[in-house]
Amino acid sequence: MNYQNLLIDVKDNVAVVTINRPDKLNSLNMLTMDELFGAFTWIKSNGNIAVVVLTGKGEKAFVAGADIAELNTLDIIKGREFSERGQQIFNLIENLDKPVIAAVNGFALGGGCELSLACHIRLASANAKFGQPEVNLGIIPGYGGTQRLTRLVNSGRAMELILTGDMIDANEAFRIGLVNHVYPLSELMDKALEMANKIAAKAQQAIRLAVKSVNIVDEVSSKEGQIYEAAMFALCCGTEDFQEGTKAFLEKRKPLFKNK
Repeated sequence: MNYQNLLIDVKDNVAVVTINRPDKLNSLNMLTMDELFGAFTWIKSNGNIAVVVLTGKGEKAFVAGADIAELNTLDIIKGREFSERGQQIFNLIENLDKPVIAAVNGFALGGGCELSLACHIRLASANAKFGQPEVNLGIIPGYGGTQRLTRLVNSGRAMELILTGDMIDANEAFRIGLVNHVYPLSELMDKALEMANKIAAKAQQAIRLAVKSVNIVDEVSSKEGQIYEAAMFALCCGTEDFQEGTKAFLEKRKPLFKNK
């Protein structure tokens, strides 16, 4: 796999995907978006990868937004296509049945904030900044930001961030529930990999079914969600890892999962 704007490193069963345009603050041009789609499609089909860490190259930005020069060429028809293509790519990340951890190492603005929202868990460095400044360009978030931000932090706070275009720092993002943890920049990747490896050591069929169960919360009623949860729970009970996990607990030892 050869990518121009991405770096991919796989160690054991954790993949680190790094957006590699530091001179452009890792902005999302069309090539980068296409490469993200290709990379996560490959990750989805790769049975050796259990968890993904997504970050940006350098110490300034996770992703500082979309490529404004490309945005400037859009009209109504191209704008719809642009938005729908971005939504397709971010939906692939969100619906991946392997956990994706965003290690937000600086600016996460516009499409960058939306990309972090598509990940399952968000860790931020202390210098990180989040925002949806699209209104300053005369547009709105187009990669799912109006939907995911609202579900994550509440409608009033999401509305304020989207309508004002204001940035918030990592501590405020943590306070409102936008990120899970805040770390010094020098510790961010170590902490992200520590969490990734912790998750990767679990029974992977259970992890994947848990991700699927959480992801449908906003799509079905509570009753339907519980029916789905019961079905996924039942599938877990038919696995070898379930037998190993319960047996190991009773024998007071660490389980040796085989992901079967």
